[in-house]
Amino acid sequence: MPERLTEMLMDTWTPLIILWITVLPSIYMAPMNQSQVLLSGSSTGLKRLNEEQRVLHRSKRGWVWNQMFVLEEFSGPEPILVGRLHTDLDPGSSKIKYILSGDGAGTIFVINDKTGDIHAMKRLDREEKAEYTLTAQAVDRDTNQPLEPPSEFIIKVQDINDNPPEFVEGPYHATVPEMSVVGTFVTKVTATDADDPVYGNSAKLVYSILEGQPYFSIEPHTAIIKTALPNMDREAKEEYFVVIQAKDMGGHMGGLSGTTTVTITLTDVNDNPPKFAQSLYHFSVMEDVALGEPIGRVKANDLDIGENAKSSYDIIEGDGVDIFEITTDAQTQDGIIRVRKPLDFETKKSYTLKVEAANIHIDPRFLSGGPFKDTATVKIVVEDADEPPVFSSPTYLLEVHENAALNSVLGQVTAHDPDVSSSPIRFSIDRHTDLERQFNINAEDGKITLATPLDRETSTWHNITIVATETRNHSQVSRVPVAIKVLDVNDNAPEFASEHEAFLCENGKPGQVIQIVSAIDKDDPKNGHYFLYSLLPEMVNNPNFTIKKNEGKYKTYKMCISTYFQIDGFTACIISINLKFQRYAVR
Repeated sequence: MPERLTEMLMDTWTPLIILWITVLPSIYMAPMNQSQVLLSGSSTGLKRLNEEQRVLHRSKRGWVWNQMFVLEEFSGPEPILVGRLHTDLDPGSSKIKYILSGDGAGTIFVINDKTGDIHAMKRLDREEKAEYTLTAQAVDRDTNQPLEPPSEFIIKVQDINDNPPEFVEGPYHATVPEMSVVGTFVTKVTATDADDPVYGNSAKLVYSILEGQPYFSIEPHTAIIKTALPNMDREAKEEYFVVIQAKDMGGHMGGLSGTTTVTITLTDVNDNPPKFAQSLYHFSVMEDVALGEPIGRVKANDLDIGENAKSSYDIIEGDGVDIFEITTDAQTQDGIIRVRKPLDFETKKSYTLKVEAANIHIDPRFLSGGPFKDTATVKIVVEDADEPPVFSSPTYLLEVHENAALNSVLGQVTAHDPDVSSSPIRFSIDRHTDLERQFNINAEDGKITLATPLDRETSTWHNITIVATETRNHSQVSRVPVAIKVLDVNDNAPEFASEHEAFLCENGKPGQVIQIVSAIDKDDPKNGHYFLYSLLPEMVNNPNFTIKKNEGKYKTYKMCISTYFQIDGFTACIISINLKFQRYAVR
């Protein structure tokens, strides 16, 4: 209390003391150095001229005055007395005339030319102009001759506390991480005061918080704002509105003040783990869903934002780890469950998975708060879909001899409906694959029969497509390729490869080869062809020509070579080779 009383007394007496200092110079003071007094009416003109010359040539200055001040913003019914000029040459007579020139002379400042009193005619503002430079001169009133050299002096405008502090850069915006420790720097504000920072306490500022406690504090003299409360949680409150006051006069009573606002936003840190919205999720999916199709979404919410809220999802256990997969939606941060492998209702009707969501970016400062992850259970029910018939084999291969009888059964295809409510199957041949309608199929049991004769030499393979259709739902259709191989039988006689005509000179020697013959057969026996060649019966006893096998070559002589062979009871092919004799001239 005594200190506060002292401050109140100082605030009350300070203006009075300033006013007393200002008025004090106007009190008449005797010259500090008396000089000779000008005589009036008692000396001759000559003596007077000599005295003026003596005054003009004096080297010693005779001006006497104190430092002049004028209190700013002072106003009253009469002009304010600033101070009094006086020269030691002035004995108090009316012979001296005082003249004032310089800043504001004649307008702001007016001098009494007899007494030297200077008055301020207007209210002054130190913040506009802090001091005025003027020139004083003393002259003889009658002759206007200088009695003293001109002398400059300064009138200072004395400051009063008439300007409040201002926050030029306000309002302010600042950020600080949530959960910061007490004393963490937030920002710094700055106020300015137009009053004189040198004289008195008019510009001595002290800062304080009017609103924003107990969350924040401010250093009184540096205006540095810091956190004042630990563990401020962005998720509880993100933004704070703080009002800062700057007060001059060192914060004492009577000082002027100004305020500004600081909007402080808590920035996010990763102090919250992801949390699934529910512990158990149920999804159903048709068994014929396409691979890669999403079947459901799970969501782990995170109270944090931005990078701190990003999570990755994984299937960590369950009976469908290899059947399903989970990925993260980058936009919504959902976990999307997709099918990796085909589903089959008839094989497995439900799956149970355990999924985990874990933060991608971890802040080590908060690891003690627990694992930044969460788990949930996902149950997936597979629903039965009306599936098309399934053949017992993906392809079929049938074999039939080319001489098979019409309507004989070549083979059979089978198919069944995999659905629980099994539907009867009907079979048909896709006639685009059997344009000549060489085959038929029994619609009930899938037996394939021969409709037209087969010829291996014309076509060895026939590729047809069998269609299986559910009788209850004709849209459920399956197809299977059937390859039919026609097996060979010996139903073709051999043929000579070409027509033969041989020439023999009349002097041909015995054993000379005159022609080589060969034959072909359209059939394709398993062990290859084996042909027997012989002369016609009527030529068997002809001594001139013979035919025999000789390393695959057959030699014939005489006029005609005939071949005859018979295989497996089939009719032989007969060809005659006519021989012509040609004479050659012997030199």
